[in-house]
Amino acid sequence: MKKTLVPWTDVPQLAKSDVAYATGDPLLRPFHVYESRLASFDEAIRKRAAFHRPGTVLSDVLEAQYASLPHIPAVLENIRSLREDNTFTVTTAHQPCLFLGPLYFIYKAVSAIKLAQSITASNTHGSRVVPVFVLGSEDHDLEELNHVQLFNKKLVWEPDQRGPVGQISADTVQPVLEELRLLLGESDAAESVFHRISSAYTAGRSFAGATQALLHDIFGAFGLVVLNTSDAALKRLFIPFMKDDLLGQTAFRMVTDTIRELNHAGFRAQAPPREINLFYMRDGFRERIVLEDHVYRVLNTDFSFTEQEMMDELEAHPEHFSPNVVLRPLFQELILPNLAYVGGGGELAYWLERRSFFEYSGIHFPVLVRRHSVMWLEQDVVRKIEKAGFTPVTFFGDTESLIREFVLRHASGEVSLQEETAELRRLYESLANKARIIDPTLESAVRAEAVKAVSGLEHWEGRLVRAEKHRHETVINQIRSLKQKLFPNNGLQERTENFIPYLLKYGDGFVASLMEHFEPFDPGFLVLQPEN
Repeated sequence: MKKTLVPWTDVPQLAKSDVAYATGDPLLRPFHVYESRLASFDEAIRKRAAFHRPGTVLSDVLEAQYASLPHIPAVLENIRSLREDNTFTVTTAHQPCLFLGPLYFIYKAVSAIKLAQSITASNTHGSRVVPVFVLGSEDHDLEELNHVQLFNKKLVWEPDQRGPVGQISADTVQPVLEELRLLLGESDAAESVFHRISSAYTAGRSFAGATQALLHDIFGAFGLVVLNTSDAALKRLFIPFMKDDLLGQTAFRMVTDTIRELNHAGFRAQAPPREINLFYMRDGFRERIVLEDHVYRVLNTDFSFTEQEMMDELEAHPEHFSPNVVLRPLFQELILPNLAYVGGGGELAYWLERRSFFEYSGIHFPVLVRRHSVMWLEQDVVRKIEKAGFTPVTFFGDTESLIREFVLRHASGEVSLQEETAELRRLYESLANKARIIDPTLESAVRAEAVKAVSGLEHWEGRLVRAEKHRHETVINQIRSLKQKLFPNNGLQERTENFIPYLLKYGDGFVASLMEHFEPFDPGFLVLQPEN
């Protein structure tokens, strides 16, 4: 594959804060600890070593979670190494998604693996760095993760269970698997892909367990460790911080203050805090905790607690409490000996809102690393782009601008009236100056006529362009079709497409190609296309 980097600033689909962080905007410097570069990790290792480590709890939990999965030496060795003081992690995270969701789910994993490899190879402390994918299995926003787009068809998982998505039985995915089997066809490659996918969703597993199993199948050879943080032993470590949120509401105050500072710097809030940033979770539900009239109530349920009852419940059953997006980063960094968080622009934006809260909490704030973003192009798409006279990079531009550029380049005659318009403006400017000298009241009338005249020329230019568009209608429709394929609904390919078609076509070569071409801290958006 040929690799091209598109500067972050040339990707209009990205948010302002995303581009700002990726390009090192000094306005964001007060909101993170380390520069996002490989050279930062010697300092990060030294500082992280001085903070609390989770001890053997983390490895014990992981060994239990992996007990029923195929034994892959690279993974088991990484899990065992987490017992050692000189082993650290780099982490990415996402809620479990049907069939691993959009492509960026895959790109997160590869980005974390490559970063871990690079730090291990380059740090001067002799430290080992393990890539960890954290599953946010307690999320309950089913509509965000229950569908995939495959071969121009939307597959939707509609379980008859509710509550934390990760706890829903994998058996409920069976109807979607049957649809997938029909879509894939009956080739040997299709049978292989279907077996790999369906094997993850075996009876008795939870949806989070199935996601862990599928990630293990795809990335186990690279040593990726997948952690489900919905665990009583891990939650017990987090009790003091959950108690502070319930009693002191510190996160609400401190994160709100930081968001105000970011707003002042020109960046909008990504994940504003609530007064209490915990959910109460039992079988079949996960609902917010609110404090009303000195009583802790669980919304949409009959559960309520006095302050003492709430503290007793927290001590007895920390697994019943679930941090929201505000507290989750703190939880992750407490239970992992972590050096870096690898995420997309939106995720890193909400991490930036939490630096002061981390400092207050006495938890190490990691290096924030922008995951890779990718446009993957097939050979036939590249040929069509080049036939239209463009390059893949130019297709990041506005659709109508692309069409206009094509029309101007291929017009049978000159359709641009820019020179004529400029000359007309000069003529009327001269006339307005003369009118002002003779009778100042006439100047405004002349300028009004100028506007009408220029508008008339622009109208004629539009008619000329439309005539040329009609003449090139076939190619223009191809341009629109290509644009829609590469940027579905003006969004990014990685946010819509799933990895299964690529696994079907390339097998493990798809991930191998990503591993070959991803380099930590690549300064731009990756375009990968076949070599000529």
